[in-house]
Amino acid sequence: MKVLTPGLVTQLESGTTTLCHCWKLSRHDGVTLGFTDHDHDLTFDGLTFEAEGGFTPGAIEASVGLAVDNLDVVGALSSARLNETDLGKGLFDDADIEIWRVDWQNVADRVLLRKGNIGEVTHGSLGFQAEVRGLAHRLNQPTGRLFQYACDANFGDTRCGLSRTTHTHAATVTAASGNRELEVTGLEGFTNHWFARGEGRFTSGPNMDTNFEIKAHTRRQGVTVIELWQAAISDVAIGDTLLLTAGCDKQAVTCRGKFSNISNFRGFPHMPGNDFALSYPARGAGNDGGSRNT
Repeated sequence: MKVLTPGLVTQLESGTTTLCHCWKLSRHDGVTLGFTDHDHDLTFDGLTFEAEGGFTPGAIEASVGLAVDNLDVVGALSSARLNETDLGKGLFDDADIEIWRVDWQNVADRVLLRKGNIGEVTHGSLGFQAEVRGLAHRLNQPTGRLFQYACDANFGDTRCGLSRTTHTHAATVTAASGNRELEVTGLEGFTNHWFARGEGRFTSGPNMDTNFEIKAHTRRQGVTVIELWQAAISDVAIGDTLLLTAGCDKQAVTCRGKFSNISNFRGFPHMPGNDFALSYPARGAGNDGGSRNT
């Protein structure tokens, strides 16, 4: 149950209010930001809520029970602290969010409407749309072991046992096509597809510290080509440097042949599949109830 201050109760009962919304975003890198849909900055709990963020809330849905309550927040990228580059880098992914209803004449009169996390974020050069998920969405996340053919460990974690540092190598961009297909040097000693399904990070240039996933790694006429699943946020220039981590398709044959790490394989490659579960004994010759010549 939400407890309202006497001043806020008076505001709501008057029929004429001076209320606005405030959003508090807490990123996982320790950065906390505040935004408001009021036309002036507001400050409470030691945080300034910026009026230039351009937030517009959607309808807030609430329900009894464990159903996940969602709403959308739409805004223009008019704040220096909320920009396309940071959104593209994923800095706001799964950030904690608090939504407050505040009397802008007296910020002590306020009530917390919702706590949750930032879900899917779509953005362009001029605006963004972010999904705010209620706390109940955590209950929908799978936990425990997965019984499947493929390994369920993350490459380089404690269950995998391999060192990501050992399997991470530097490269330098020599040409770029559409910020997605990069020609690089420094990986000449690796065979085709070695880094496919792997991860990378820009270590210089306008995309510095941006992580990306590698779709393909090939050599074409002596040139190493790295293709990204998604184009880089900013233009990639000749001379930009990268760190690339070897890819793993989580199959037993790869774990054994590519990494010599089959002892730490966390899948179940010999687990019977659906074909085995649905199969039945074949009727043998002479068992069909008919006669047999002797």
